[in-house]
Amino acid sequence: MLIDGYDTLLLDLDGVVYLGAHPVPGAPAALERAQRHGVRLAYVTNNASRTPAAIAAHLRELGAPASASDVVTSAQAAARVVAEHVPPGANVLVVGGSGLRFALRDQGLRPISVAAESPAAVVQGFAPGLSYGLLAEGALAVRAGALFVASNRDSTLPTGRGEQPGNGALVRVIAAATGVEPIYAGKPDPPLHRESVIRTGARRPLVVGDRLDTDIEGAFNAGVESLLVLTGVATPVEVLTAEPRHRPPYIGDDLEALLQPYPEVRDGTCGGWRAHWTDGVLRLDGDGTRIDGLRAACHAAWAAAGEGHVDADAVKPALDRLG
Repeated sequence: MLIDGYDTLLLDLDGVVYLGAHPVPGAPAALERAQRHGVRLAYVTNNASRTPAAIAAHLRELGAPASASDVVTSAQAAARVVAEHVPPGANVLVVGGSGLRFALRDQGLRPISVAAESPAAVVQGFAPGLSYGLLAEGALAVRAGALFVASNRDSTLPTGRGEQPGNGALVRVIAAATGVEPIYAGKPDPPLHRESVIRTGARRPLVVGDRLDTDIEGAFNAGVESLLVLTGVATPVEVLTAEPRHRPPYIGDDLEALLQPYPEVRDGTCGGWRAHWTDGVLRLDGDGTRIDGLRAACHAAWAAAGEGHVDADAVKPALDRLG
């Protein structure tokens, strides 16, 4: 099985394990089987608004095996970054929710809400209902010289109503008002991966995600392998046209891919498919599963692109063949 080569799965949540309030079909059962097989599960999320205990409780409600110690958040990574830069017990102004406050306390820091208390740092993370007043306090503190740390740079937040502004968009308020760019802690930046390895003791981790620009790029930046699942944000055309830092070593329909042998992909062939370039476009011959066809097409597309990327029009014939 694919998981036989790894000791820890660093799993993204939204789009991998669940979609909003509902589990991705088959995901909880696949994770239970993976855990029984002996691999450690770690749920690694850019969400800084909720505590690990709250996230773990939600996962258990959905049927996935999880405890608070299995959850690693960008709030925890941000708190460690702050703790490495300020004195123990320092005041830290929190522009965000309870997840950040708990993480800062765990690092021996004192979360506050007003710039008048002279914080050594400002840490910002997404929270529903984040107010102008709190953003203004954060800006005042950063202008006064406080270290500025942000939990993540995600510009959007997927919801049942569509993509809404994420923490990366809200960070621009303080950054624009002060001219100071924050240190980012979440994926794809290194601190969250480092936090995950520290907390799990992983020696051979596999990152599992649904986004090229956070999960897969984060694994690339950390020098570890990744599995992209197609249950969330990434689409086949985005994968085929990806630049090097967004190219996953493994691609699967869903988490069941972890529990299956991964097929050999060589010279644009996988399963019963062969991908090849003809007249400047990518074509697929043969037959087989759709995911094997995508694996073959990606191999041929990425080989042709080298350090660049393939134009979407050039891969359209292969995508049409996959249906």
